[in-house]
Amino acid sequence: MPIEILTYLGSRFLLDGAVLAIEIAAVSMVFGLALALGLALMRLSRHATLSGPAWCYIWFIRGTPLLLQLVFIYDVLPAVGIKLDTFATAVIGFSLNEAAFSAEIIRGGILSVNRSQIIAAAALGMSGPLTFRRIILPQAMRVILPGIANQAISMIKSTSIASVILVNELTFRAEQIVGQNFKFFTVFTAAALIYLAMTSCVAVGQIAAERRFDFLREPGEDRLVRLAAKLGLGGREKQIEAPQPVVPRPESLPALINDICQDIAVTNAGPVVVCRNVQKSYGDRQVLNSIDLTVNRGEVVVIMGPSGSGKSTLLRMINHLEPLDWGEITVDGRHVGYRRMPGGGLLPTGNIARARADARIGMVFQHLNLFEHLSALENLAEAPIRVYRQPPDRAREIGLRLLAGVGLREHVNHLPHHLSGGQQQRVAIARALAVSPRVILFDEPTSALDPELVGEVLGVIRGLAEAGMTMIIVTHEVRFAREVADRIVFMDAGIVVEEGPPAKLLDHPVQDRTRRFLRMVGHKEHIAAA
Repeated sequence: MPIEILTYLGSRFLLDGAVLAIEIAAVSMVFGLALALGLALMRLSRHATLSGPAWCYIWFIRGTPLLLQLVFIYDVLPAVGIKLDTFATAVIGFSLNEAAFSAEIIRGGILSVNRSQIIAAAALGMSGPLTFRRIILPQAMRVILPGIANQAISMIKSTSIASVILVNELTFRAEQIVGQNFKFFTVFTAAALIYLAMTSCVAVGQIAAERRFDFLREPGEDRLVRLAAKLGLGGREKQIEAPQPVVPRPESLPALINDICQDIAVTNAGPVVVCRNVQKSYGDRQVLNSIDLTVNRGEVVVIMGPSGSGKSTLLRMINHLEPLDWGEITVDGRHVGYRRMPGGGLLPTGNIARARADARIGMVFQHLNLFEHLSALENLAEAPIRVYRQPPDRAREIGLRLLAGVGLREHVNHLPHHLSGGQQQRVAIARALAVSPRVILFDEPTSALDPELVGEVLGVIRGLAEAGMTMIIVTHEVRFAREVADRIVFMDAGIVVEEGPPAKLLDHPVQDRTRRFLRMVGHKEHIAAA
């Protein structure tokens, strides 16, 4: 019996059927995944004209048997004058079926990526397609790959259904042999082993692909891949370590900024950021009400105020991460993502991503928002290379100098999750500097950090202030604001309550709301210090 099974395992007749099954599955997966990606993006659209048809297609295909779909296509296509062979018909049927199931797998993977990654990419001037290709999809692959691998294995096994339209694949050929010699067990066992060999190749490929995209993987987690290699299921694994770049000695931040930002011509001798009558609402709740704010070149403005006062919203509107409801904001004399109409109003431009890039606004977020699948150096080089078309060698050179300048000389190849909170925030600051910014916006840069890590981040920001970098900083750190700010703006309930030099506003506030806030914050800082 084993000898007979081995004989059929080497049968050219069965192996040709296996090759045909692989060809159908491979071609169907390629076309099916391409269609699935389009369906997934349509399902994610906010427009019902796109999401509705995609949902209906997925609902119908998932709700009807594949066998009936194949028979329907096989009978309908000739009726409308389309004559295809059985192979092409099977590929069409399997592709259409695969697209419906894979679309939901891809959609789930895209939804698993934190939205903060998209916002960070937008702040760097990355377009939607570029963000999807470079940021979203590589991170989504960790979630997508297991489901797609299951679909590929299922596809190989399901090619047996194609025998209903007379496709001469493996199962159909096994049935033909059995019909002649009636050796059911022997022939079908051989066919099962051939199927197992084909699906095992997919399983090994899945292991390799998951390893490629698993940026959270620790070194000890390679054991399964090595085991597969020892068993002969995969190629001999090569231990390739990331090359260690030569990191220059740390430079002072003033010298770095003077060199990196020298290509940004001062096009306007006046203020850098000007907000006039800025208003913003979310539904019935007005977040900003007639905000007027001017930030001069080289000035450090700290915005303070209770939660919900509109501070972060104002920062996001400066970089057009949030649209204006009314008023105007200019950066270096130009609107970001708007153009003035003949009547005096503002109209959004078509390419907001390009407008953000041209504005050269660096942004450091409250929750870090580093690209999780990229190393510290890659985080810095991504926008200069992809958005500003800087030569890769030049972008990496600047990135290495910046990382050394913020005290991360030994961590250039580390992924964000291998860094402490303070180190991650310093990478975020260096990333903002890598685009040669005219102004840097800080949104609560220390609120997500442990108290012992706050000092190292504030030290870098102090260095930027000494270098003359124009900055707008949202913070609750009173002592830090006193040290670094040229002017403090206090906001509450969407309005600017008062503003002035640190000594005046912090020690002698005019408004009761300011005094109450400072007493509350000062009490919290006293408790934290104790």
